[in-house]
Amino acid sequence: MQNQEKELREFLKGVPIRLIGCENGNELYANADEASFPTSMKLLNGKGFTLISMFCEEKFNSSRFTLFYVFERELFDDVLVVVRNLKSKKAASVMQIFPSASWYEREIMDGFGIEFEGNPDKRRLFLHEHFPRDFHPLLKSFRNSHIKSNNGNKAEYMFKEISGEGVYQIPVGPVHAGIIEPGHFRFSVIGETIYNLEIRMFYKHRGIEKLAEGKTPEYCVRIAESISGDETAANAAAFCMAVEKISSRTPPMRALQLRTIFLEMERIYSHLGDLAGMAVDVAFPVGASPFFILREKILRENEQLTGSRFMKGIMAIGGLRKDVSEKAIKNLRKFLDAFEHEFEKALDVVYSSPSAIDRLETTGAIKNEIVRPLNITGPAARACGFQKDTRKNHPYGTYSGLKFNIHTSENGDVMSRFNVKAGEIMESVRIIRNTAQNLQKGPILSKARIRDGHCLSLVESPRGQSLHWAHIKHGLVYRYKIRTASFCNWQSIEHAVMGNIVPDFPLINKSLNLSYAGTDL
Repeated sequence: MQNQEKELREFLKGVPIRLIGCENGNELYANADEASFPTSMKLLNGKGFTLISMFCEEKFNSSRFTLFYVFERELFDDVLVVVRNLKSKKAASVMQIFPSASWYEREIMDGFGIEFEGNPDKRRLFLHEHFPRDFHPLLKSFRNSHIKSNNGNKAEYMFKEISGEGVYQIPVGPVHAGIIEPGHFRFSVIGETIYNLEIRMFYKHRGIEKLAEGKTPEYCVRIAESISGDETAANAAAFCMAVEKISSRTPPMRALQLRTIFLEMERIYSHLGDLAGMAVDVAFPVGASPFFILREKILRENEQLTGSRFMKGIMAIGGLRKDVSEKAIKNLRKFLDAFEHEFEKALDVVYSSPSAIDRLETTGAIKNEIVRPLNITGPAARACGFQKDTRKNHPYGTYSGLKFNIHTSENGDVMSRFNVKAGEIMESVRIIRNTAQNLQKGPILSKARIRDGHCLSLVESPRGQSLHWAHIKHGLVYRYKIRTASFCNWQSIEHAVMGNIVPDFPLINKSLNLSYAGTDL
């Protein structure tokens, strides 16, 4: 890790930022002054850095704000965190350099009231139009209470206008026919061909980051579990990892191994639901049924292992809340042998259907040139040929000692995402089997005092890279920032549907399987 830091410092020569030091093993912090900030951002972009998160923190009782810009670059385990201390509630935008910053800046504008000069999109993001204009719920002065709606504000969200002969609009949502969360999709089409899509999310924004303020880290494990129901293990593990790094608290090896099993079980059942959903959306229920059955079997195995189908209540800071019996591990290994055979048969049903393949191929292609600017991650990026996987790029837990393949495809379409997720299921089975075979005996919880400090952690959830940043002060959570993979990947769907027909939208949407709850934080 020290060699990595030295190499990264050498690589950053010429960029006008002042390197502070490496914290928590893999976070290299740097200060940037306002005068040279735009130059620094352009140079980082030119050197191949990707902006993977951006967030704000207010210093208590001072009305002073700090912006954090988190970057990663291929071949470096370390992440670079550029710290920008603001002297006012105005800051130059970096959206023209890093397009992924657009949503981050709008999010900070809503939460803290900071204005980003140079960002042409001044619309609200997670606050909708009925909130008062001076309502900024992430300020320290704000207290959770009843929110009075600004009923006098009749302003509407201004969708982009696409005009021309034969162009008409199709609004879909925010209320949908299925039992899903709300999201609005505004299509501009000619005939059935989509020429533009704009999405509007955040109808059920829950204030999770504000809710965490002033709580104990132990309490916030449950908050992390509630970010998105089908990413319980990934988010809980990410928060625990951040606090553990702050406190120099390493969980016992058995706990780390069991965490790996839980994370991969979560990946399997999530991908199975996606494969089934794609088959349903091409009117192929015969192909979907085996995946649904296998998903239910995985959920039952989860319950046998942890007491919860979605593995809630098992993660703890320092390890796990409870152990898994040797009998349950033995049964899991036996189950995986049968699962592998059944899964291969289920895949054959889909692959042997020309009509299903015809609907999947060339549909909803994401062009690889937008992957880095929008920080698209997970299967969506790997389906475009990118070898991006946090388990390999920024290893955590036991992943640094595991041998596994990163499955990629080249076309970026629905078929590619189907193939990548199918390959990842088989890889997860191998990871679980190998981990279970070498599972160590011993304690599952390391007890130590939680220290003050801040730290970020990265995990590879089923949907892609998720980032958690925790700041502990006086033993309580001072700031908790969450950026799930869905927050970035939702923006990719606007590009994926271009040139496709409206009836293919549900299929494209399902192939990405983005979380509303994981965005409405």
